[in-house]
Amino acid sequence: MCATRAGISWRSFRPRCRETNHVSFKFINPGSLGAPRGYSNGVLAEPSGRLLFIAGQVGWDERQQIVSDDLVEQFDRALRNLITVATEAGGTAQAIARLVIYVTDRDEYRRRMKEIGVRYSAHMGKHFPAMVLVEVAGLLEDRAKIEIEATAVL
Repeated sequence: MCATRAGISWRSFRPRCRETNHVSFKFINPGSLGAPRGYSNGVLAEPSGRLLFIAGQVGWDERQQIVSDDLVEQFDRALRNLITVATEAGGTAQAIARLVIYVTDRDEYRRRMKEIGVRYSAHMGKHFPAMVLVEVAGLLEDRAKIEIEATAVL
């Protein structure tokens, strides 16, 4: 349900409302912050949902072997792994409200953003949760170049 609150003009916040799996999100993107590209500045979820905290996922398969040394391939598999957890809990990719992406090489991530965006869209469509990208010195798995954690509202 997307409604306005008395005395507050949601128009000034330019929210996009979307209901998925009985969960309502309001995407909060104030005009004063400029238009975000590939994420939302804020995601307001109705309190009736259940929260699912998804542990950091790397680009490995069911044998816990990293699928490739390629960043884009690892991103694709890590995102698929996140969505698998959300699905197992009864949600979908569109139930994801927040992503935290850890990378070992921010510059490589930037160079490959177009390819990463294609993979992102294949799994998430035009659903853009709140996101943050963090460069780290390393990840627990030696060959991992990326790890993604999420919060979903089911």
